[in-house]
Amino acid sequence: MDFNFTLPVNIRFGAGCTGGLEGYLQAQELERGVLVCDGFLAKNGAADEIAAKCGGRIKAVFSDLVPNPTVKNVDECAAVMRYAGADFALALGGGSTIDCAKAACAVAGGQESIRDYHSGGKTLCAEKVLPLIAVPTTAGTGSEVTFVSVLTDEEKGLKAPLSNPALLPKLALLDPHLTYSMPPAVTASTGLDVLCHAIEGFWSINHQPLCDAAALDAAKRVFSYLPRAYENGGDEQAREQMLLASLEAGIAFSFPKTTGCHACSFPLTNRWHIPHGEACVFTLDYFTRLNAECEGGRLHDFARGCGFADAFAMAGEIARLKKALGMRCTLREMGISEADIPELAQLSLHPNMKNTPVAMGAAEIEKMYRELL
Repeated sequence: MDFNFTLPVNIRFGAGCTGGLEGYLQAQELERGVLVCDGFLAKNGAADEIAAKCGGRIKAVFSDLVPNPTVKNVDECAAVMRYAGADFALALGGGSTIDCAKAACAVAGGQESIRDYHSGGKTLCAEKVLPLIAVPTTAGTGSEVTFVSVLTDEEKGLKAPLSNPALLPKLALLDPHLTYSMPPAVTASTGLDVLCHAIEGFWSINHQPLCDAAALDAAKRVFSYLPRAYENGGDEQAREQMLLASLEAGIAFSFPKTTGCHACSFPLTNRWHIPHGEACVFTLDYFTRLNAECEGGRLHDFARGCGFADAFAMAGEIARLKKALGMRCTLREMGISEADIPELAQLSLHPNMKNTPVAMGAAEIEKMYRELL
């Protein structure tokens, strides 16, 4: 057995953990920061509260974010960092915010576009990357502990992950109280994204023991606590457990990488504008049944660890959970017709599909989508 595992992110978890920001910045001799957040957090006072904990070190705010970060958006963010003379950045928000900040920090030290690295073949240099503090406000992507930034290049019609250890934040501050403001629909979509990260990380052909353990623990938490967080956003235990699940799932897929569910999600989001988590979980129960017997049926062991009789029973619960949390469960519900299936299948042939245990070509993907029509 051979595997590699590195997690150099300083992780601090717990209510009020952002209170130590000024001390951390002082110890690291960081003086000029840019706060990256979405417009809502800039307006509702959350950004100001975090900035106040930095002891006057926030010199600029970038809040012109788009829901799924684009190459253009990242370059705009990096330009603000350069103009401010930043020596660090702080990302406050969900996965899109953190992904944008990670990528912007990677190029802010020079004059290049992130496109040069996203699709241009260049390799990031860790020495030039601004240190990033990631403060998630959703329990979803686990972006605060991954070296992945998912970006869309609108000019090239490409949505794909940029992966490089240089993208890892230096510090992750996870305060469950910051997730209380998530509305039910966002709680559901991001929470189901957590479940995809956990299960896909487990069955990926690149799976490894440490990530497997994190995947199982994360999935158990999602099945137990996501319905509670959805029903009652103020449920303190559910919010804490879901944020922990998101963190664990981020670790779970970092090295194995995601698989078919995420490959299929990219065109659903990029072409048909389905929210990322909803797009990912759309095929999760199908792929769970498809991969159930792979590698001696190890997915059955995973399902039993989550409290189910086998992987097929777990797939049934995933399907039930999707409906209960208001997810669209057919292509027609998403506004996608039978005539769109060949195009959708071709667009789903993303490299992540190759991490799926059962090989899926265009014909197999079309068959799946016709069953999900």
